[in-house]
Amino acid sequence: MQEPLFGSVDEVVERLAGAGYLASTPVATTVYLAERLGKPLLVEGPAGVGKTELARALADATASELVRLQCYEGIDEARALYEWNHAKQLLRITAGRDGGWAGTRDEVFSEEFLLARPLLKAIRNTGPTVLLIDETDKADVEMEGLLLEVLGDFQVTVPELGTITATRRPFVLLTSNATRELSEALKRRCLFLHLDFPSPELERDIVTLKVPDLDERLTESVVRVVGALRSMELRKAPSIAETVDWARTLLALGADTVDEQVVESTLGVILKYQSDHRKATEELRLDRLLA
Repeated sequence: MQEPLFGSVDEVVERLAGAGYLASTPVATTVYLAERLGKPLLVEGPAGVGKTELARALADATASELVRLQCYEGIDEARALYEWNHAKQLLRITAGRDGGWAGTRDEVFSEEFLLARPLLKAIRNTGPTVLLIDETDKADVEMEGLLLEVLGDFQVTVPELGTITATRRPFVLLTSNATRELSEALKRRCLFLHLDFPSPELERDIVTLKVPDLDERLTESVVRVVGALRSMELRKAPSIAETVDWARTLLALGADTVDEQVVESTLGVILKYQSDHRKATEELRLDRLLA
């Protein structure tokens, strides 16, 4: 039985805050339960709400190694689990040609030639590990089947080497932007957490934590304008990270107010599409929203 990472929900809140992540009680409770029950945690929500950052903060708060599997369309077992170093194997076979295949077969299928990818690496780690399976919804359904197999027993079978079982289970966090529905089988094996953009109060606290030198009045203005932008039908709403970047930008510029000129000159920090720039310029009622 491995030592638990957290002793209580309050400890989760405290240690995540120490790692720069302000977690609400529901978020901290779900994290605590996932760790205690040994369940993967599926975190779903729009891009930019801090899903990936939660995994990073967890690794930092628990002094764990962060192992990340970035999912994408077409990712396969070789990129997620393991593959053999074929070039190195070929060189070894060529060098040992005089000894025949029987003399080199066991060698080329040994640890020396195995390339461990994120899933296998996390399973083999003997120390505390946070396994981040990022943007799971971008992967194909076949990859979900592999995840079910690996995360079910936390073991991997390499035919040439045998079955490799985790001596210490990693804390597994899967993220999804909900661009497609994940399978019921995968969801059943996970605890579920939905993250949305924070309330104005929480986002103000985040900005204060990350940019402590920013004037309180400017912090209020930043949060208010970003909230107004998120209420528009933009191609990409500003993320929490972009809110913080904008706050740092205003601090670097020495701005003492968030007026129309400041917004127009720094809009590229928070909006990354020209169509969003145009919409924001047209719809923001600067006389009401800006300090």
